[in-house]
Amino acid sequence: MDTITLGQVEITRVLEWSGPFAPTSAVFPTLTREHWQANESWLSPDHWDPATDMLLARTQSWVLRSEGRIILVDTGIGDDKERQIPVFHRLRTGFLDRLAAAGVQPEQVDLVVNTHAHSDHVGWNTRLVDGEWIPTFPNARYLLHAADATPGLSDPQVHRDSIDPLRHTGQLSTWDGTELRIDANLTLTPAPGHTPGSAVLRLVSGTDRALFIGDIAHSPLQIVEPDHEPCLSDDAPAATATRRRLLAEAADTGALVIPAHFGGSGAAEVKRDGDKFAITGWAAFG
Repeated sequence: MDTITLGQVEITRVLEWSGPFAPTSAVFPTLTREHWQANESWLSPDHWDPATDMLLARTQSWVLRSEGRIILVDTGIGDDKERQIPVFHRLRTGFLDRLAAAGVQPEQVDLVVNTHAHSDHVGWNTRLVDGEWIPTFPNARYLLHAADATPGLSDPQVHRDSIDPLRHTGQLSTWDGTELRIDANLTLTPAPGHTPGSAVLRLVSGTDRALFIGDIAHSPLQIVEPDHEPCLSDDAPAATATRRRLLAEAADTGALVIPAHFGGSGAAEVKRDGDKFAITGWAAFG
């Protein structure tokens, strides 16, 4: 099953793409081969390929059913997009078919939450129809932090094909400040560092907790080695501080950590381990 329930919220994982992304040394310049080898027993085969030293990654979206609404967290790479990263370039993934298999048609989505504006988190915001980029989810409001919604702060091509069309239809809603309440179960708060407008979606429902952290961690090795930031972040010190803060919150409150790109079950339970953290279990996805 790719669905779990936390409190009053049902969460379904919808896979878009998975595979080798890049050599670990290219993505994580401060993590040595020894770091990966010391954790090989649980990093392989879902998160790291020891034979090739490639980081294994996924792009996936999370469908939340909360208070009668369907909320989509991050929209992956998208099809037909011109992208600088070769593995993301002009994909055809069948994502909408898998979304339909999860019981969701595009017109049923009420809200899209983009945790930040990188190309692999906003791609299915739009789809190509007769040479024009149109919103994939015609009845949805799209949420993006104002700091990431400003053209020029990220790839202009991403804005042209995945963000600007939402402005034209009036479906893009930007936010700032310290908190945005979505409903009684869900709240968005800033989590800057990876991008200026990176955000975390916090779920609190009954006694259950979860943190949808986007790219605050790209590999579960960053949970046990939290001070190592990939080359993909705008402000590495700020991103590291944000990761430590959120991991500490998860450890202290029992919140499930749900990043965008983890393989395997895709979500981890954590605890404090001295001044670092440890994984104590995995969610029942997959």
